[in-house]
Amino acid sequence: METEQVKAGGPKVSRPHMQGYGVDQNENGSFLPWEWVSERMLVGHNYWLGSTRPDGRPHAMPVWGVWLDKVFYFSTGRQSRKGLNLAANPQVVVHLESGDEVVVFEGMVEEFSDPAFFERFAEVYEAKYNFKPGADPQNAYYRLNPRVVLAWKENDFVNSATRWEF
Repeated sequence: METEQVKAGGPKVSRPHMQGYGVDQNENGSFLPWEWVSERMLVGHNYWLGSTRPDGRPHAMPVWGVWLDKVFYFSTGRQSRKGLNLAANPQVVVHLESGDEVVVFEGMVEEFSDPAFFERFAEVYEAKYNFKPGADPQNAYYRLNPRVVLAWKENDFVNSATRWEF
């Protein structure tokens, strides 16, 4: 279930707009390849999810998730603060724990429920976390559809900072 943008030849790649940070704006420079993002998402263990409470206050919490077919998937309890936030507003930020090899996704989540895909998700999840999620109606299972992805290497920030726009 690879995102249509990645299938269709990929998103627009550019430098992020970060005034005053010295980011090389040379569009012909060396951007990070999408595979760099994919590799880090694949091996990540904890991912930070930022969502918005119905009253507008931010909420951040770590989640477990899997990178499958170049798409990020995760779950949460429907009655958890995350679950209630996502039911009211599906716009999120997801990022890795690392500040040295940074990957930040901004986008929207949508629930998935296809039983055949769920079984595949559950198998990959179990291989990664030694825990197999069940198709429990108390839980919601999400796919992240990115709008913008930012990534960089801290030790080469000004040359590596890359933005993908979907």
